[in-house]
Amino acid sequence: MAERRLIRIDPVTRIEGHAKITIQLNAEGVVESARFHVSEYRGFERFCEGRSYTEMAAITARICGICPVSHMLAAASTGDKLLAVQIPPAAEKLRRLMNLAQIIQSHALSFFHLSSPDFLLGWDCDPQRRNIFGLIAANPDLARSGIRLRQFGQGVIEALGGRKIHAAWAVPGGVRSPLLAATRDQIRSGLSEAYAVVEQGLAVFKHLLDTQLTEELEVFGTFPSLFIALVGEGNRWEHSSGSSCRGLRVMNSDGCVLADGLSENDYGTFLAEAVQPWSYLKFPYYRPLGPDGGSYRVGPLARLNLCEQIGSARADQELLELRQRGGRVVKASFLYHLARLVEILASLEQMEELLHDPEITATHVRARAEVNCLEAVGVSEAPRGTLLHHYRVDENGVIEKVNLIIATGQNNAAMNRTVTQIARHYLCAERLDEALLNRVEAGIRCFDPCLSCSTHAAGAMPLHVQLLNADGALVQELSRG
Repeated sequence: MAERRLIRIDPVTRIEGHAKITIQLNAEGVVESARFHVSEYRGFERFCEGRSYTEMAAITARICGICPVSHMLAAASTGDKLLAVQIPPAAEKLRRLMNLAQIIQSHALSFFHLSSPDFLLGWDCDPQRRNIFGLIAANPDLARSGIRLRQFGQGVIEALGGRKIHAAWAVPGGVRSPLLAATRDQIRSGLSEAYAVVEQGLAVFKHLLDTQLTEELEVFGTFPSLFIALVGEGNRWEHSSGSSCRGLRVMNSDGCVLADGLSENDYGTFLAEAVQPWSYLKFPYYRPLGPDGGSYRVGPLARLNLCEQIGSARADQELLELRQRGGRVVKASFLYHLARLVEILASLEQMEELLHDPEITATHVRARAEVNCLEAVGVSEAPRGTLLHHYRVDENGVIEKVNLIIATGQNNAAMNRTVTQIARHYLCAERLDEALLNRVEAGIRCFDPCLSCSTHAAGAMPLHVQLLNADGALVQELSRG
């Protein structure tokens, strides 16, 4: 009688953080289950306790070097509510400007550096070359363009906050410094090249979708689920809380809006978090439908599914084309990659609009007050999806409790479903193959997980895969790195 076997991919490569995948095969060699494990933990929420709320923007930004802007903005927004102030209009626009820059640089990293080696070099390419360095050798123009696009986004962050990473700039009540006219003009001067790069990326990826990546659209995480994101006035694409934000929307895969205008303040009434003993990453779900029916996706695909329009000409045209490829509600997780490119274009167009707003260089950028509320929830759309910061403080503003609901955690159930779907389609007990294993990893990369944010951990990422029988004896082994 054949034995049950277990495949481990440990750690998963070309993601931000440390994780592994286990694939359980039954006695007939068919995939029985697959799990995405997050195996390290640092506990950021706990050691924020006892700190002042004024430090939270700087502290939580240190969770991750990829997402510091997202945490800084969410923390500052939560601080606004603790002060019970409305921040100056210029400060709101400057925060939006920095968040757009964050979306650009993060999406550029994900598409050009982490994921495009799979598309352009091939699933079965030697893993020693299937990375940004191999891409530089094979397609130096595209690789250089991706680097330049990310550099543009980071440059805007540095111009506003003084540093590319961990800028202590957004604070409760607004921002620390206004935008100078000369800096505004400097940012404007880089827009033309940035537009050209994202157009290049869109052309390359859409060509691959039309010619080589049709199977991936069917098996890389294509399933019904809910979607959750912020939505703006006029049902427009939204990335930030503020005066133009209508709140959170929940939609199912049929396009039915289950809830609209939800306030982040009430997140506990419509979101819950399940836990599993085999992962430090929680499993949030939409509470009214329970852990199974309430699993949902967040991030660029969710934001584009939930809006009716982006509100800028070129991005709206790309949004229409995305829907022509994937349907009004796009279910294929593989199209997260295309959604990132569409959001880069949208971010550039909105950035250009903000930079032509005379109010963007106003000097009144901070409202000051004492603590007026003892509990608050802030929300922002990070590149990977909806980010919630929940703080409770005492009368002196000292943190008593923190809860961070991270985008990667909200995509956890979807990532596990994606791994299972890909494994069932490609893997068998008779043969472990680099290309097959890389496809399983690539299913995770569709979501661009940031595990440092979601569990507050970091690690090196070589790959070690073992095929074990039910008794734990080694049947086959594959290593890289």
